Amino acid sequence: MLLGHEFVDQGLREQALTHRSAARNNNERLEFLGDSLVNLIVAELIFDNHPRASEGEMTRLRSSLVSGVALAELARVENIGDHLRLGQGELKSGGYRRDSILADTFEALIAAIYIDAGWPCCRDLVRRLFEPRVVGAAIHVDKDAKTRLQELLQGQGVALPAYELVATDGADHCKEFEVNCTIESPAITCSGRGSSRRAAEQVAADNALQMIESLSEPRMAATHD
Repeated sequence: MLLGHEFVDQGLREQALTHRSAARNNNERLEFLGDSLVNLIVAELIFDNHPRASEGEMTRLRSSLVSGVALAELARVENIGDHLRLGQGELKSGGYRRDSILADTFEALIAAIYIDAGWPCCRDLVRRLFEPRVVGAAIHVDKDAKTRLQELLQGQGVALPAYELVATDGADHCKEFEVNCTIESPAITCSGRGSSRRAAEQVAADNALQMIESLSEPRMAATHD
């Protein structure tokens, strides 16, 4: 039994464990399918367990969880290396310990389980393996530009920015909005454009943050001099 699954088709099991160095009928095609299955099921887990995470945050978390290093670690926990079929060259060079071979074999086994037992079994198995890692993952929630600008100004004890809609262009189905972001100290006004007023405000706030940063650089340089 591997990954908690008892194979009906032992030929599938053997193929999934066979590296290309050992035989023509190897696990490369299974690895291709397994890669997609693991990515899909882990993405579903992240989506379910981190409802406030943004697309970028979910993408970064998935990348870390399904990286070659992470999958190789799972393969070691499940003792997959003990069952690998490798050619003589890979055996002599310690291929059963190599991250890339272990990760590829893990994905091949997932595909083999999918073919052997179907989608529900495969999905449940992958969710069982990854759920503790997904639930325990700390997602750093990136603050948007308006929030960062507000916190910066509050920290300096100055008035909060004012946003004003100054223009709306385009047809109803493809409008573009222009917003000004005005700050009292430092006294600056930055504009931003977007497909919604909210998006335009975010662009304007980001431009204001960049302006404040550029204004502070000469003062910092003068202090160091």
